[in-house]
Amino acid sequence: MSAARRSTTHRRRAAAPARRRAGRVLTQALVLALVAGATSAFAVLHKDVVVDVDGTPVQVEGFGRTVGQVLRAGGIETGERDLVVPALDQAVGQGEQIVVRHARQLQVDVDGTPRTVWTTALTVGEAVEALGLREGEVRLSASRSSSLGRGTLHVSTLKEIHLVVDGQVIDGVSTAATVRDALRDIGLVLNEGDQVSVPLDAASVDGLAVLVTRGDSSGEVVTEAVPFETEEVEDASLPKGTRIITQTGRAGVRTTTYELERVGGVVVGRTVVTSVITTPPRDQVVTVGTADMPTDVNVSPGTAQALGKQMAAARGWGDDQFACLLTLWQKESGWRVNAENRSSGAYGIPQALPGSKMASVAPDWRTNPETQITWGLNYIKSRYSTPCGAWSSFLSQGWY
Repeated sequence: MSAARRSTTHRRRAAAPARRRAGRVLTQALVLALVAGATSAFAVLHKDVVVDVDGTPVQVEGFGRTVGQVLRAGGIETGERDLVVPALDQAVGQGEQIVVRHARQLQVDVDGTPRTVWTTALTVGEAVEALGLREGEVRLSASRSSSLGRGTLHVSTLKEIHLVVDGQVIDGVSTAATVRDALRDIGLVLNEGDQVSVPLDAASVDGLAVLVTRGDSSGEVVTEAVPFETEEVEDASLPKGTRIITQTGRAGVRTTTYELERVGGVVVGRTVVTSVITTPPRDQVVTVGTADMPTDVNVSPGTAQALGKQMAAARGWGDDQFACLLTLWQKESGWRVNAENRSSGAYGIPQALPGSKMASVAPDWRTNPETQITWGLNYIKSRYSTPCGAWSSFLSQGWY
């Protein structure tokens, strides 16, 4: 073998161990990279969160990128009517809180008409609000703060009762379920022997007329109803056409004492000795809106949306939450500052009901998108925690 060939063979033999060492180093590097990647993926997917399940906090450890994956890992089932905040397809971070409200059927009797509704409410008050019934305009068979039970929730709404008594007409309002309780709300005192045109245990309905015929009194003391006055108070923060009963009227009681003149045991005359109002009437107060709703608001929906995105971001709500807010208020108002629901009185970008609620932020609530958005974001934060929570409620119930 020539000297040149021996030299080449020697170089090849010397290079082989070096290539093997380089191969081992590369293999080790790949293994380390895979281990590091797997460790990183493990850290990203592993979540330790608190889930508020129907008012009870539950600690959940599991793997997943989205709310739905973490809930499944924790064995928490949800249905299409359930309220989940953030939404099931939203990304979830370490230590984040998730709220789950399971929907249930609720038997409701509204003014004698039975209904079955789905609700995610935990209390009677929340369930009544979900029905669109305002506080102060209903009478309930259970306390607003009590938990929803298995029985039927009886709801009696505000009704106008026309009472004809003592030669006068009293138009009162009551949330009572029966005629007896409605008359008591209005302030009527029935004497022994009085007759009523409607059974006292009959259901109270809106527009009901009740005629009271006083019985003959052989005594010296007679009570009569004293009608109340209706006072209208103008409110420049409410739109024209709005009428709200802020204080229900209540009839007073006049007590009259007579001196009776008898002939042969028969009363042939009576003379008033005293006549005093023993229970003064309480006036009914009606708040009347006087504000003209603007028709020339020059704030474009696009401008309002850009402002909304900035204000949501200032609260720590990113693009995912703004996407829910954008869709929610597009459905509600089209992001129009002067959007008005004439049937309900809801107004503005967030459709506040009534619109005057937004005056708690600033007096320019009719025209200023910043005022309206501020109020709307405050409402969403206090009631649903996030815009996506409000959007989930809208999807399940048609309102938020």
